[in-house]
Amino acid sequence: METLIHTDPKILITAFFGGIFPALLWLWFWIKEEEKKSEPKGLITVIFIMGMIAVICVLPIQRFIQVMISSDNLQLILSVCAEEIIKFLAILVIVYKSNCIEEPIEWPIYLVTAALGFAALENALFLIKPLKLGQDTLSLMTGQLRFLGSTLLHTVSSGILGVALGMSFYIKGFPRKIYIFAGLILAITLHSVFNFFIIRVNMNEPSYLLEVLKIFGFLWVVTIIVMLLYEKVRKMN
Repeated sequence: METLIHTDPKILITAFFGGIFPALLWLWFWIKEEEKKSEPKGLITVIFIMGMIAVICVLPIQRFIQVMISSDNLQLILSVCAEEIIKFLAILVIVYKSNCIEEPIEWPIYLVTAALGFAALENALFLIKPLKLGQDTLSLMTGQLRFLGSTLLHTVSSGILGVALGMSFYIKGFPRKIYIFAGLILAITLHSVFNFFIIRVNMNEPSYLLEVLKIFGFLWVVTIIVMLLYEKVRKMN
């Protein structure tokens, strides 16, 4: 936080809009998919902001994990668990014991909205360092390709959990908990696998871009599957 205080306001503003713009584009795309009725804009805005607040809650947890855990792989998995669980809790804070969710499709919409809010602030924080160092767009596109996949990764991982919640909308009791648990495990697994492989790609290797594109290709395949399941949940209404 001290670093942010001493950062040029112009850089902070540029980083903020650079992080939030792609997230808003994705949000428009997912909401547009629901043609039957539009979700309340006020509620969507609140959930998006809650997703951003979730980043602030996750950061100290991840720092604690880094200090207490020596294994890099375990650090990665626990950090992903923290992100996925906190994103989910950001939704529960709003919808718990309320009438906000009336149809199955609203679960994936709201989970994706929170994920995009999370990705927006996370990407904005990521952009501050290269902007302070004066790195150009080409540098961001090559040396920092992890940034480009962050928004999609958060969207798809939370979309998986949202689909699980949507598909279990009319199920009661313990079986519904199994759907939720399975959705959360799948979200954490996808997020962890993506991070595991993208971190281990060597930027200095000639095949760097090819390897990154392969990983992104895998993510896009999962995205298509999630979108097909999203359509199935939408028809449950």
